[in-house]
Amino acid sequence: MLAESAGQGAAPEGTALKRALTTPLLYFFILGDVLGAGVYVLVGQVAADAGGAVWVPLVVALLLALLTAASYAELATKYPRAGGASHYATRAFGPFAGFVAGFCMLAAGIVSVAALARGFGGDYLSAFVTLPVGLVAVLFLALLALVNARGIKESTRANVVATVIEVGGLIVIVVLGAWLLLRGDGDVGRLTQLGTPEKGAAAAVLSGSVLAYYSFVGFETSVNVAEETRNPRRSYPRALFGALATAGAVYVLVGIAASAAVPTARLAGSSGPLLEVVREAGGVPTRLFSAIALVAVANGALLTGIMSSRLAYGMARDGLLPAALTKVLPGRRTPWAAIAVTSLLAMLLALTGSVATLASTLVLLLLIVFLMVNTAVLVLRRDTGEADHFRAPTVLPVLGIASCVLLATQIEADVWLRGLVIVAVGMVLGAVSAARRGKRAEEGARDTV
Repeated sequence: MLAESAGQGAAPEGTALKRALTTPLLYFFILGDVLGAGVYVLVGQVAADAGGAVWVPLVVALLLALLTAASYAELATKYPRAGGASHYATRAFGPFAGFVAGFCMLAAGIVSVAALARGFGGDYLSAFVTLPVGLVAVLFLALLALVNARGIKESTRANVVATVIEVGGLIVIVVLGAWLLLRGDGDVGRLTQLGTPEKGAAAAVLSGSVLAYYSFVGFETSVNVAEETRNPRRSYPRALFGALATAGAVYVLVGIAASAAVPTARLAGSSGPLLEVVREAGGVPTRLFSAIALVAVANGALLTGIMSSRLAYGMARDGLLPAALTKVLPGRRTPWAAIAVTSLLAMLLALTGSVATLASTLVLLLLIVFLMVNTAVLVLRRDTGEADHFRAPTVLPVLGIASCVLLATQIEADVWLRGLVIVAVGMVLGAVSAARRGKRAEEGARDTV
């Protein structure tokens, strides 16, 4: 979900990346990013907010994500180079906005790792051992930091196996839900129950959609491989929208299976909601499925941790964050300082917030980034960019802006407070970075006189 800032100019001759990704390969790349661990943890929280019709907020979140995806499709084909939201914001609004966008992406990654760490210490782990969630989260993050520091090759190899396992786990839930209904158990009536005692149907759907939105994030990282895609004008939009539609179908089926199989109150009260489906349906050992879920959560946390530490390292190398974050291990050449700092921050967040609060904080940070991206599409319409790039109908980025504002209004006050503190830190660092750039420019001008 993270992106490094990139320059605006074309790549120097000899440094351009090889265009090797076909449409199918790009499709699976994006699908692997989107189909993550969030749904393993958050289905119960969505049920608590929206009621038994869990699938409705999932559909709404998918439709809202597609609006912003259209903006990313236009910008990624218009400027097919690594950089992502930070690059687009820099082009449209200048380096300060680009820094804030990049910082929000970095913060979102750290928050996501913290949320997954708490999810790891919940009911799925309880199938094997019962330990305090906070203790588990700290130990889990420390172990991930060691794996991250060991090397990216080992981490990405493990990711291939883990991705297959986590997708397999979601398919198991869909099959078990279908089997449970075919044998006459479950309650399909829950699939139409919207609302809670505290909220009406509309408010419940919007509140649930904020958490459900977490399950669809990840597509924004794919803009960094547009430069390596064959014919991005044709391939990128097809792969992006196809992957989101596939992930949405899987998530909706999972939501239907979970809601029909398990009473809403029980689903909402579990930190391992899909495990409740396994218990209700039978046929699959609970420990086996718990192991699958733990692999999914650990894999999501590891990948996000890798990207967070590399983004922090890259921003420090570019002079945007303290230079101490550029320190690397002599043998492994991994950014140990950035890994340590991002891991410590994730530990602090994991000890001070619930999974739902952290997920909502992540969504808030990404909504800020997505608001900038949707606005940048309209601002950059005056720039021709790459010839024959994908162009989203103007109504889509406008609706994308509206969707970001709408979802932001559904986020609770304590989450806003946490998020605004993070954004304020980013703005201060951005101002310091801008002042340093101005000072260097003045010194360079004096040297040339």
